[in-house]
Amino acid sequence: MYKRGFTAGTFDMLHIGHLNLLNAAKKKCDYLIVGVNSDDLVSVYKNKLPIINCQDRMQLINALEIVDQVELMDNLDKVDAWKKFQFDCVFIGDDWKGSSRWIETEEQLKKYGVEVCYLPYTKGVSSTKLAKKIINSKDESRC
Repeated sequence: MYKRGFTAGTFDMLHIGHLNLLNAAKKKCDYLIVGVNSDDLVSVYKNKLPIINCQDRMQLINALEIVDQVELMDNLDKVDAWKKFQFDCVFIGDDWKGSSRWIETEEQLKKYGVEVCYLPYTKGVSSTKLAKKIINSKDESRC
């Protein structure tokens, strides 16, 4: 069990994959810090703006009782995040495991005694897929 955990993301169109990741992270730490990527940051690395603005996304994440602290993120640098928030572990979906970006992040964070914990990725759901489904949907009468 970690004292302070950290994860970050866009969290656009909050969905079950987001909740699964946040629930799994909270089970592994006493205090969960969630970074919400700014609109400008998302625009740079995803080459598109989120559907929901960052202030609203932060409010949605903050409303979850499993989240202890919400922070606006203006870069993807996890060492920079650690310097600000002093966490023991970074949580990320296991779909990133083995990627060059996260291998490098593991090496960088190890110098500070921080672990990277890969959590199960929820397959088949994403904000991009939800947006496309909404655009293509003709049936609004679902429960």
